[in-house]
Amino acid sequence: MATTAELFNTIHSRFNADAAGDMDEVFQFAIEDDATYHLIVKNGQCQLGEGEHDDPSVTLLMDADTLNEIAEGELNGMQAFMAGRLRTEGDMMLATRLSDLFSL
Repeated sequence: MATTAELFNTIHSRFNADAAGDMDEVFQFAIEDDATYHLIVKNGQCQLGEGEHDDPSVTLLMDADTLNEIAEGELNGMQAFMAGRLRTEGDMMLATRLSDLFSL
């Protein structure tokens, strides 16, 4: 299993700029048994940051196993959400755009 840092580098490398359009949003990932990362999507670009962002648009809370399963394509975000393995704070509908922005 990849480390959380490796997973986020992989996710970042799968960014689809065409799907971002003129989006200006911050996706924060609070990994309960590891670290917090955020992805800033702005002006068709994506920047990966470690740690908490001051003003995330949406925060996704999950454990490292859930993140790994989603990143590996073994579990989709909606399934994780419905099973209670993924929670959101903020703009929940924005979280549904992740699969368009990052080919997982």
